[in-house]
Amino acid sequence: MSLSDVLTIVGGFTSVFYLLKLSWRCCSGFRQFVLSEFWRVDVRTFGQWAVVTGATSGIGKAYASELAARGLDVVLVSRSEDKLQMVAREIEQQYGRKTRTIQVDYNNGRSIYPVIAKELQGLEIGILVNNVGMLYSDHFAYFLEIPDSEQRITQVINCNMLSVPQMTRLVLPGMIERGRGLIINMSSEVGVRPQPLLSLYCATKIFVIYFSQCLHAEYKSKGITVQCVAPFMVSTNMTNNRTANCFVRSSSGFVREALNTVGLSSFTSGSLSHALQNIALTILLPDWFRMSTFFIRKLRNKAEADKYYKRVWKETLVEKED
Repeated sequence: MSLSDVLTIVGGFTSVFYLLKLSWRCCSGFRQFVLSEFWRVDVRTFGQWAVVTGATSGIGKAYASELAARGLDVVLVSRSEDKLQMVAREIEQQYGRKTRTIQVDYNNGRSIYPVIAKELQGLEIGILVNNVGMLYSDHFAYFLEIPDSEQRITQVINCNMLSVPQMTRLVLPGMIERGRGLIINMSSEVGVRPQPLLSLYCATKIFVIYFSQCLHAEYKSKGITVQCVAPFMVSTNMTNNRTANCFVRSSSGFVREALNTVGLSSFTSGSLSHALQNIALTILLPDWFRMSTFFIRKLRNKAEADKYYKRVWKETLVEKED
């Protein structure tokens, strides 16, 4: 057999392998994002109550509302008492479900968890949504440019990382005792791959991914499902409420799709749009390019330009008001 024959065979097997891999991903995506619209998991089977952190706006509020719409009572956890009461009234009036509220600030670290544990005592908690999270800057910035860095670094870690295992610790024993439960942990696409100029936020989100995957492996035999959701852009306060379109999903639309994937995937982009963006990003922006000085400089220049235009716009509005 000549060298050209060997290379032909190797090339043929390689092509078949990648075609099968692509076919499998397409079938999985079709099942996860299309068929799931018709064959949903009944979330009521997990238990009576769902606990949602960061529940007063954006993705957290959308999860609380969607879970109530699907028949669960909801515990809302956030730092603003006024907003908690407003969202609780909306859910009770619109969906007729019971609500409870817990007012705590996740930036404060471990001191808040005894308070949360006391409020959750005696509830049959079937679902936990670890959604609470925060950015340290509203634009791409170098690590040393974090404002009030000593305090802000601790707050980001407390909010984005510490909250996830601590909340899990509180609800998981009851789930294991009943032999069923669902934990949804919100990560981000920037946790899937390293993203310069979002270094700390990026690092906290890869923690959520690894913690979720390991926890699912540990407890799936006990009837517990742990799902990690890693979206792209969703229109929330964190993303300056960008206009929803085919790339940027509304929080309600995104959560509806993401919740449909429960039972079909333990790790998901949450929506078909974001899954396709993930594939495109892998091809068009490989890690070596994302980590390059050239790309970082371009991101930085864009951030500076955005800041400039925002400042000019605000000054223009002030002049018009005067």
